[in-house]
Amino acid sequence: MILLDQLESRQRELWRRLEGVNDPELDEPVTEMGFVEKAQIAADGHVDIDFRLPTYWCSPNFAFLMLEDVRTALESLSWSPSHRITLHDHMFAEEVNQGVSEGKTFAEIFGSLAEDTDLEALRGTFRQKAFKRRQESVILELRRMGLSDSEIVAMTMDGFDSLAANSDEPAKGRARYREALQERRQGLQPQDAAIVRWDGKRIEAEALALYLAELRSVRINMEFNGALCRGLKQTRYKEVEMIDGEPTLVDFILDRVPARQTAGCSTRS
Repeated sequence: MILLDQLESRQRELWRRLEGVNDPELDEPVTEMGFVEKAQIAADGHVDIDFRLPTYWCSPNFAFLMLEDVRTALESLSWSPSHRITLHDHMFAEEVNQGVSEGKTFAEIFGSLAEDTDLEALRGTFRQKAFKRRQESVILELRRMGLSDSEIVAMTMDGFDSLAANSDEPAKGRARYREALQERRQGLQPQDAAIVRWDGKRIEAEALALYLAELRSVRINMEFNGALCRGLKQTRYKEVEMIDGEPTLVDFILDRVPARQTAGCSTRS
């Protein structure tokens, strides 16, 4: 039996680990996307996770990637608990749940259906998009701080790490970008360039504006997909969230107009 303060400490650690699991396509935490519906620790330390995606037919490879990352997060918990991860309301829930619990690969779970699926290549594509989205945020922040394009592209990792943040949000954004950069370029040195292309090539100051347009298109696509996922999940489970009295993506999906909305309405069947 664990004590209350120990349980609370473990619960905080559990959520920190889960917050580090991203939807691979959107580069947003599965916790913020509302995919984790339950994260419960039993008296003996066992962990139960209930996971639910926006639609019944969400791509099984995306579902597998997220549950595999959740499993990795649980296996890194300090008290090494037994655990159960359950995907609900998905067309391949039974296969994915059983496969993840047994530590199987995607190919082992789906056999011939997975022959043309290269999950590592898919992960690589998603990492590149995440890198670009995080980098755009950092570059725009540096511009807001008054740095010129020449100063931005010339910035070293040492200079990047020494920047002072005016709030927690820029610091969080820089940390996420640094994480993506470190993952892409192992063995970063203090004198290495902080703002480079995905392939590691430097960016010329006069080309930064055009490069930012490329990053912006990646970010807009990811943000739209994220809004769509949230809207589909809210619609599926009849959860409607008002944001400052304005219509959200849910309202467009349901073909509603602001005059017909009822603020504060939230039900689940």
